[in-house]
Amino acid sequence: MKKILIFGGTGQVGTHLVRLLTKNNYRVTVVTRNIHKKGHKMKIMGNAGYINLVEAKIFDEKKIRKLFSDADICINLIGILFEKGANSFKNIHTAFPSLLAKLCKEYKLQHFIHLSALGVNKATDSDYAKSKFNGELEILKNFPRAIILRPSIIFSRSDGFTTLFMTLLNNLPFFPIYYNGKTKFMPIHCSDLVEVIYYTVSKNIDLNIIECVGPEVLTFKEILEKLLKSINKKRILLPLPLFFANFLAKIFELMPSPLLTQDQLRLLKYDNISSGQYKTNFDIGVPSIRPFDQEVEKYSFMWKEGGQYSTKKYN
Repeated sequence: MKKILIFGGTGQVGTHLVRLLTKNNYRVTVVTRNIHKKGHKMKIMGNAGYINLVEAKIFDEKKIRKLFSDADICINLIGILFEKGANSFKNIHTAFPSLLAKLCKEYKLQHFIHLSALGVNKATDSDYAKSKFNGELEILKNFPRAIILRPSIIFSRSDGFTTLFMTLLNNLPFFPIYYNGKTKFMPIHCSDLVEVIYYTVSKNIDLNIIECVGPEVLTFKEILEKLLKSINKKRILLPLPLFFANFLAKIFELMPSPLLTQDQLRLLKYDNISSGQYKTNFDIGVPSIRPFDQEVEKYSFMWKEGGQYSTKKYN
């Protein structure tokens, strides 16, 4: 029975993945910063004895080193969208994955699977993208057999993407869009992404980079329109000049959890779709099967008037 060590296992992707792995008789060790905050949720993800929770800070090398001696596979799902204190892009996206890769090599693990992001190799003016890309380079330098997964936008009922936008669209009379809302995405449902990760765990995949995309290409404006339709609302989607968008981002950055940062605004210049340079999940035989609007409809009732009993229709 293979033993899997997961960093970032209590997040959106991690909880789905742990459930799938334990269902298929993998023993999983999940590292978390606060076992009391997240432990109760993780314990019900699988049969007793299949999940081990360890509380540790990710740069406590002495403590996490011990975990590698009893692991066959390491999976890193940790990532941040904005910097705060010691949680810099460089630390989280570059230094930490580099450390994991070195430990994977030292302890001769079978696989190291790392979750990166789509398009990080081309968004050269984004600190987020540069840190992700540099992390990939460090991983492949230290553990050449590593598998790097680059997903487009990940969505589900527990995400911070569709749920945030539906909250804002529900409360604002108009919504700003940037670059005229033309930036393209291929949103992938969390369950589809987890199937890809499971496939890389269970099969002998000989690829360093796999782009993980959903079944459709949607512009940012089309995504907002689909969300509005799902919550039965009409709103003005207002294109903002770039200078004003930057001004708003500077203000938002003063918030503990900013709605938009200047770095994220720079990222929105770049399409977030498959490049054609690397294999996708479709190419390796794990196609995404969950369309965006159909999946969002399943949980959008939380933002509708009348909730799940709403009968009002969008026109």
